[in-house]
Amino acid sequence: MKFDIITIFPDIFSGFLQESLISKALKKRLISIRTHYLRKWTTDRHQTVDGKPYGGGPGLVMKVEPIMKAVAELKRGASGATRKTRVILFSPRGKQFDQATAQRWLKYDRLVFICGRYEGVDERVAEYIADEVVSVGPFVLNGGEVAAMAVIESVARLVPGFMHDADSQSKDDHAQYTKPEAVVIGRRKRSVPTILLSGNHAKIAAWRAKHGGRRG
Repeated sequence: MKFDIITIFPDIFSGFLQESLISKALKKRLISIRTHYLRKWTTDRHQTVDGKPYGGGPGLVMKVEPIMKAVAELKRGASGATRKTRVILFSPRGKQFDQATAQRWLKYDRLVFICGRYEGVDERVAEYIADEVVSVGPFVLNGGEVAAMAVIESVARLVPGFMHDADSQSKDDHAQYTKPEAVVIGRRKRSVPTILLSGNHAKIAAWRAKHGGRRG
């Protein structure tokens, strides 16, 4: 699985690429992650990637032309193949990213992420260049870089060989406990549920199913 990230702040990803399972997967060549400096595809001496919005308003909007050129070049690639590439724009107005989306994206060879900044991205990117517009939550970030890192982790951990234990792909889908068996919190003893100490795998599975999902 290849991840290509179009951004004006490529250095944000430095630590992310050098730590934990992402770093190990890169070394094993299970995945490929490349950052691409958007200003490379500008034509003016100032390497301008933004402009004032038509109709007025605060801030600046990212221009369509550099993004269009970047995506076109990345989709061509070394082999010229575009069939299994998916172009994703991160936006607060996009469809909510979820585990089902991560699973679906596994069928592609390459995911190209467009990381917006400032007041947003020219709407023609969403309408005519990106295949999907995605949000990682009902909140606004400074840019798409943090969203890209979150999505990369979600998709990459599904790649065969990424996790040491295939069962770990579904971690945190139920409540978890470890030693000590009992601990005092706020002057009260808090213990591990008795069922988890029983050794009865059928009852444990039922308990986990009942206590699965997110807290909300």
